[in-house]
Amino acid sequence: MKIKAITGVLSAMALAASLSAQAQVKVGVIVSATGPTAFVGIPQKNSVALLPKKVGDLSIEYIQFDDASDSTQSVQLTKKLLSENKIDALIGPSGSPNAMGVLQFMAEAHTPMLAPVGTAAVVVPMDDKKRWVFKTHPNDDVISDGLIAAMTKRGVKTVGFIGYNDPYGENWYKTFAPMAQKAGLKIVANERYSRQDTSVTGQVAKLLAAHPDAILVAGVAAGAALPHVQLVDAGYKGAIYHTHGSASGAFIKIGGKQVEGALVVGPLLLVPNEIPDSVASKKVTLGYVTSYEKQFGSPPPIFGAGVYDAGLILVHAIPEAAKKGKPGTPEFRSALRDALEGTKDLVTSQGVVTMTPQDHSGYDARGRVLVTVKDGKFVLVKD
Repeated sequence: MKIKAITGVLSAMALAASLSAQAQVKVGVIVSATGPTAFVGIPQKNSVALLPKKVGDLSIEYIQFDDASDSTQSVQLTKKLLSENKIDALIGPSGSPNAMGVLQFMAEAHTPMLAPVGTAAVVVPMDDKKRWVFKTHPNDDVISDGLIAAMTKRGVKTVGFIGYNDPYGENWYKTFAPMAQKAGLKIVANERYSRQDTSVTGQVAKLLAAHPDAILVAGVAAGAALPHVQLVDAGYKGAIYHTHGSASGAFIKIGGKQVEGALVVGPLLLVPNEIPDSVASKKVTLGYVTSYEKQFGSPPPIFGAGVYDAGLILVHAIPEAAKKGKPGTPEFRSALRDALEGTKDLVTSQGVVTMTPQDHSGYDARGRVLVTVKDGKFVLVKD
């Protein structure tokens, strides 16, 4: 009897352990915590610590790697997570070029990818590969619409453009140019520079020669400060606008006094203490900012918000996916993709998300705001 009792207990324990193992969702995370893109990757790495570890009866394991800002490592780590760790979803990588390089492998594995990157090229135009990718920052057209509205309100007629010569800058021009033309704005200069450049003297000279009323910079953080600073130093007096890629403390730190007055369209996360009570995302935004500050001693850059919101979107979709398959199975991953695409009116730290088969970002104008740099910090532009 004792042997039978012990055997019964052991069998129950084995069953419980088996059920527990089956009830674990594995999420891979790839960030650039070191290397040139660490200013993006570090707040993303930090934000992983704030993500939910459980949803319903399912536990969530985050398997995190640093790709050292190297796109080749991004690919190698993605393959490792898929083949060895059998992940159900991926959050990352940090940089736009890195994300573009791995999305095909995620699609081939039929595993959802939540990309906390700036370029909309990871989800636009939609195709069989990109249907497995979900972008966790607002798409360029949402931000571009805000920039054009700010420009037209201020009487801008001609615009000079300078952006990265990679997917971020290229997609920004492809998005902004036709929208600007439709709004009656004329682009009189179109320049590119590399993320590794330390000078854009030639590009600045061409921009100045075109005499634009305003200039739009499509760069990221400290890299966006480079053309702004050199434009100011060269004597440019017009308004300088920026995409949400510049919505970072690193932009202000590197740009210093020269970026005072910069106009940036980005999320309300930039000015948490100025968010009106009527904004749907205020509670979630303040919750994220407070938790991040408490644990890491400083406000979170928007790059971290991309990972935090990826976690919120995943947690919202996992219970629905679990109805159609067990974590770790192709059925679960396929159902998870469908559940992510079915996200509706989900409040996140950057706004409200509603996905569709055509829109795998889902953010709208409700989370968008115009800010300027004043006295070394972002402040809300209210007029």
